[in-house]
Amino acid sequence: MISKEFFKALELVAIERGLEKEAILEIMSRGLLNAYKKVHNISENARIEFNEDKNQIILFADYVVVDEVVNPGEITLVDAKKKRKSSKIGDTITFKETPKDFGRIAASSAKQILTQGLKQLEREKTYETFKSRENEMITTEIVNINRDFVTLDLGHNLETSLPRKELLRSDLVELGSRLKVYITKVEMTTKGPKVFVSRNDRNLVKRLIEQVVPEINDGTVEIMGIARDAGDRCKVAVYSHDENVDPVGSVVGYKGSRIKEVLDALQGEKIDIYEWSKDPIKLVLNALEPAKIIAVNPNKKKNHAVVIVKDKDLTAAIGIKGQNAKLAAQSCGWKIEIKSMQQAKDEGIRYRRIDQEEE
Repeated sequence: MISKEFFKALELVAIERGLEKEAILEIMSRGLLNAYKKVHNISENARIEFNEDKNQIILFADYVVVDEVVNPGEITLVDAKKKRKSSKIGDTITFKETPKDFGRIAASSAKQILTQGLKQLEREKTYETFKSRENEMITTEIVNINRDFVTLDLGHNLETSLPRKELLRSDLVELGSRLKVYITKVEMTTKGPKVFVSRNDRNLVKRLIEQVVPEINDGTVEIMGIARDAGDRCKVAVYSHDENVDPVGSVVGYKGSRIKEVLDALQGEKIDIYEWSKDPIKLVLNALEPAKIIAVNPNKKKNHAVVIVKDKDLTAAIGIKGQNAKLAAQSCGWKIEIKSMQQAKDEGIRYRRIDQEEE
């Protein structure tokens, strides 16, 4: 017999922590059983049941009937027959055995058991919360700044470290600054849940765009590819499943209102939005914007395209350190080789100008 206040206290804890009462009782059951096993040699198959109506904590234990006891979970046939006359070797018998000192052990251990159990339960709940948001975007706050990393408050009483290499060069690193980050991985460690986040991941751009473009969420517009040099420039290919909806306009928004929200979250990183096309020539042309293209020779079998530009436009088409060509190729999924008209002539490459006859 224990006090009625015991069960009332557990119920209050459950309400305060936003947990089910059954979860609290399970914590107490496991904890009390472990505490009791430290004092008494009982079966490993013991279990605890709570009877709130009678204010009781009852201990049940399963024993296997044997000739000679070797393990705690065994009982001799002689002793078994004292409990149940029909017992025989090999039977499993359940005994209700709640010793007199069980209430004392429960009372003295309850607080520690509950504290440790709740801590573990909350860790598991936090882990499940963030695990369900893996590959998603969340808003965080900088709460500490170090030479090599910044500490972010993720909410739910959890923080994580973001290495400076995962920050954008233009990020405002100040205490209290809010940063949108992409959750790349969530793990449960011996110290609790650990959440890995990034500002460099290309999927952060995808989630930012999805957040401000309802046409993507309803399936009308689809992001077909993203390539990114984090903090500098990004290319995004979009496609409309409705011929009456402009995919680029949907992402950019009226007077650039939608894309501005994305740019603000990325601290001004440049973003090129272009229309994805099933026609490889149009696709490569769009991907290389704003480069001026003379011709595109696609090889569908190899997903390879030779692009011809005027001699004076070669450097601009390739981009600084090859960035424009690289991002175009990565975002559209084609290998792109850019050549000047003179190079094409020297190599004997024939091509048809987009607006003229074959050369």
